[in-house]
Amino acid sequence: MPARLLAAVLLLVASPLTLLAGTQDAADADAALAAGVEPATPGRPAFDEWLEGVRAEALERGIAAATIDAALSGLEPQPMVVRRDRTQAEFTLTLDGYIRRRLSRLMVRDARRAYARERALLARVSRAYGVPGAIIASVWALESNLGRFSGVRPTIQALATLAWDGRREAFFRRELLNALTIVDRGDIDLASLKGSWAGAMGQPQFMPSSYLRFAQDFDGDGRKDIWRSRPDVFASIAFYLKENGWSGRYRWGREVRLPSDMSAISRAAPLRVEGCSAQRGMTIPLPLARWRALGVRQPGGAGLPAASVEASLVRGETRHFLVYPDYEALLAYNCAHAYAISVGLLADRLTP
Repeated sequence: MPARLLAAVLLLVASPLTLLAGTQDAADADAALAAGVEPATPGRPAFDEWLEGVRAEALERGIAAATIDAALSGLEPQPMVVRRDRTQAEFTLTLDGYIRRRLSRLMVRDARRAYARERALLARVSRAYGVPGAIIASVWALESNLGRFSGVRPTIQALATLAWDGRREAFFRRELLNALTIVDRGDIDLASLKGSWAGAMGQPQFMPSSYLRFAQDFDGDGRKDIWRSRPDVFASIAFYLKENGWSGRYRWGREVRLPSDMSAISRAAPLRVEGCSAQRGMTIPLPLARWRALGVRQPGGAGLPAASVEASLVRGETRHFLVYPDYEALLAYNCAHAYAISVGLLADRLTP
């Protein structure tokens, strides 16, 4: 990948923002699956045989037999889910292009209206968890289009299909057992447990493991309903970010203008070597005063603020950003710069 495209995004399978492969790829995959679903890993057992192992493991975990029978009886793999998994294009968009696509005029308009409508609730959630209401609303907007779409695929069936397929069995098998646990606890009835083709659930698009760790009952009705309860949705997003490091000490970051000669910056701020793919596409952090000395300015040419905070540089094709420590919490939600920066930019537009 060219160095100037370091901020390109690999859209994650758990996100509703995932881009589909081309229609020809999809047609080819459908043709290949027409005669029946075959696992990606050769030599795997038939689906029914594999499912018996899941039943046994679920019973060992203490999940009720009635729950297991209701969820797994008559279950069959979904060819569409296998196709979507196998034909995932490792699509990359430049940071600039992704922002243009996601933060359209219509999206910003609708997000502003929704933010104004939910301002009182978001303020209560913000006070409880220490995460700005605009950030919560922006995550909600990008994950489920302001709650309009959170997936229609039966979660148990999707996760069972992906686990049996074998490409990422350990991950999806754990998520399948977690989904059975959610049903067994009574958090949601089996018929209503729906989400994306990859098993992400509800308006925050949580995988089952994230639901078990982060879902909140903010409306106090005894259920953690990330599908229909707006208070629970907002609180769950906020709690996720808080638990993943959001401190609220500084803003998420800011757009900047870089000097024409980048040699000094390259020497002073090499790329990080640890973390997820997006974290390895950003520089080590430096104090804002150091960035200012290196010639980094605000877009209009003004100097950077004299804040005692360290920031890392994320470069796009024509747009560049200094990101502050709380930005890492956004990457924990979805480790893609295009996603995280879009959340930050949208939040800025909600609170001008």
